Amino acid sequence: MIAVYIIIGIVVILLIMVIATYNGLVRLRNQVKNAWAQIDVQLKRRYDLIPNLVETVKGYMKHERETLEAVTKARNLAQQASSSGAGERAKAEGELSSALARLLVVVERYPELKANQNFLALQEELTSTENKISFSRQYYNDSAMKYNNQTQMFPSNMVAGMMGFKASEFFEVTVAEERAAPKVSFP
Repeated sequence: MIAVYIIIGIVVILLIMVIATYNGLVRLRNQVKNAWAQIDVQLKRRYDLIPNLVETVKGYMKHERETLEAVTKARNLAQQASSSGAGERAKAEGELSSALARLLVVVERYPELKANQNFLALQEELTSTENKISFSRQYYNDSAMKYNNQTQMFPSNMVAGMMGFKASEFFEVTVAEERAAPKVSFP
């Protein structure tokens, strides 16, 4: 009779461990989804700022049409990639960041534009948004790492495998220009 109670006790303990592990995995997976949604919020903010920035710059930069078109094209491609996975999304966002950086470098040639209050306000908003995007990406990658560790480490990997939990992709820089150190030159 005692053996039956011991077996029942072991089964109950194992069941509680499986339930606790499953709930922990669900919590971590939801944290990753939330972190991804926070990136989306900041990217939407950036997408909304870009047309205003381009319109403000257009009047001053008649000869820089290619740069403005590149920013607009990169913005559109990044928006289209919004339903893609982290890898494709990171690539599109990297290309948009590069196009914006080129635009801001070109702006340096237009002192009257740099003094325009609308442009300065938009530039400040864009800089603030880029910082928020960076922090959101970092939070997402931290959340993905915790989740991936939990899905890959014993014994929770057994529950993860049985319940269909898959590893999350990291938001990585895929554009080589973003990995390179920026070149600074003073006129």
